[in-house]
Order: sequence, then C-alpha cells, then structure tokens
Amino acid sequence: MVSDLLHHLNIHKSMELDGIHPRILRELAKVLTKPLSIIYQQSWQTRKGPSDRKFANMMPTSTRSIETTRPVSLTLVLGEVMEQVLLSAIMWHVQGKEMIRPSQHGFMKGKSCLTNLVSFYDSDPLSA
Repeated sequence: MVSDLLHHLNIHKSMELDGIHPRILRELAKVLTKPLSIIYQQSWQTRKGPSDRKFANMMPTSTRSIETTRPVSLTLVLGEVMEQVLLSAIMWHVQGKEMIRPSQHGFMKGKSCLTNLVSFYDSDPLSA
C-alpha cells in the first residue's frame, strides 16, 4: 500500500517544509517502502505519531480577488501518505465489521448526498 501511494504522488506539488520534494519520494519509492512501512506500523501500534504533525504550518494564499486571502495548512507529503494508510486501515476495519450500514452515504467512497437522495426517493412507497 505504501508503495502504491508513493508511486502515485503528485510530482507537480511544491517542496514542503521538510525539504523533500514529492518527485524524490516517487523516484525512491522502491527503496523507501520498507522503512516507511515499519515507521507507520510502529506509529499505529504505539499510538504515537510524529510530534511535528501536531502543529499546522499556516500560509496565506490569495483568492480570486487581490484584497482577500485565506489560510492554507501546509502538510508534509510523508504525513499525507501516513494519513492515507491509516484511513484505509480504519475503513477496512469498519467495513469488515459492518459497522456502517449500507444506507450510510456520508463517508463512503462512491456515495454522496445525491446518491442518498436518489436511494431515498427510490425506496419511498409514498412517492409512487
């Protein structure tokens, strides 16, 4: 999984505050997969993450109008990879234990408010 995530990094993103460009991570994916998997596994087992993930690096970015700006949190690329690994592990557990009903549309991949409305109107006996 870590290898797939590293191979699909967006190389057009800028270098983050850790000084590692996504292109480097993508090109070294084969070498980095094993050590990163071990680090992510240890973080999962000890329930402790990197301390630098506790703080957000906020940068102002301009919007369409020049006078207004909005804050954007810059996250580390390796932190984003770790988040994806954890998200997939949690979703695998939740779906495997059937903790989310099939009628749940809010946080499921491929489902949205629109699919929820469509299924609601399709199942409503009073709508016919």
